[in-house]
Amino acid sequence: MDRSERFYLIDRLLNERKLVTRREFLDALEVSPATFKRDLEYMRERFNAPIAWNPDRGGYEFAATGHGPKYALPGLWFNPSEIHALLTMDAMLEALQPGLLSTHVAPLRARLEMLLEEGDVTSSEVRKRVRMHRQAVRSLPANVFETGAAATLKRRRLRMRYGARSSGQTTDRTVSPQRLVLYRDNWYLDAWCHLRDDLRKFALDAIRHADLLEDKAKAVDLRTVERQLDSGYGVFGGRDVQRATLRFSPARARWVAHERWHPEQHGRLEADGTYVLDVPFADPRELMMDVLKYGAEVEVLGPPELAEAIAAEVARMAARSVVAGTGRDA
Repeated sequence: MDRSERFYLIDRLLNERKLVTRREFLDALEVSPATFKRDLEYMRERFNAPIAWNPDRGGYEFAATGHGPKYALPGLWFNPSEIHALLTMDAMLEALQPGLLSTHVAPLRARLEMLLEEGDVTSSEVRKRVRMHRQAVRSLPANVFETGAAATLKRRRLRMRYGARSSGQTTDRTVSPQRLVLYRDNWYLDAWCHLRDDLRKFALDAIRHADLLEDKAKAVDLRTVERQLDSGYGVFGGRDVQRATLRFSPARARWVAHERWHPEQHGRLEADGTYVLDVPFADPRELMMDVLKYGAEVEVLGPPELAEAIAAEVARMAARSVVAGTGRDA
C-alpha cells in the first residue's frame, strides 16, 4: 500500500481500537519500524494528528486536542473538479497582491499544499505535471481587489471611478457591494449602484480607483441579486429574459453536449446526430460571441431577433474581410 493508504489505516485502527500497539501497527501496515516512525511524524506535523504514545498502556492513542489546528486527513483521491478547484486556489493565492488577505495567505497555502499531496507525490510535482492555461485574464489596478473585497465582506459602501468599456465613458459612482464573482478568469463586483438606483455588474479591472467608505452598504436579498444578474447568459444581466435555441452539427455536438453554458440550460441529442441547446439570455452580446466561434457548425433556431442579429454580424465581418483583402491585393 502507498503512504496515503497507510495514513488512513493508522487513523482507522486508532478510531476502532482506541489503543494500538507498535507490533499491531507494523503487522497491519507491513512496513519497517523506521517507515512507521516517519509516517507518524508526517501525520503529526502535516495533518495535526494528535497521536501519542501511552507508556502506561503500552500503545498509541489519540490524545485530547487543545485549541490548535484541527486534525483532518485529505481525501484519498481527487476528482477533476476538485483538482481544478485546488489548483485554481493555489494559482490565485500565488498571484494575490498583499492587502486584505495577506495575513491569511501563508497558512492557507501551507494547508493547500498538504491537501495537494497524494501518496508519495508532492504538491510541487502536482503543479509541475498539471498545468492551468488561463486565457484573456485582465490585470487589476493596484489595490482594487483588496478594497472591493473589504467593502463586500465588511458590508460597507464603495466609492469608485469606473470606466465602462462598452461606452468609453468614465463616471464616479457610489455602490453597495453584494458579491464578488470570478467569471471566465476575471473578477466582477455585483453591487447596488446608487447612481442608477439599481443592481449592476462591474468589472474590477475597469475600476480606475476605489475608496472604502464608512457608510453601511445597502442590503439586497441575494436571491434578488441572483434572479436579476444570473438569470441571463454571461455577465450581461437583465429582467427581460428570453430563451435561445441553438442546433449544433454532429461534429460539434460531441463537445457541446458535455458543456455547461448556463445553470438553466436544456439540451437534447437528435436522431440525426445534431445537438439542440436551449439557454436563457437577457442581453445577446456575450451569447453572440460564443455562437459565432462555431461558425457554420451552429444554427440559431430562435428567437428570430437573435438569428437576425448574428446574420447581420456575419455579413459585416464578411464585408470587412473583402475590403481588407482588396486592400492587400492592391
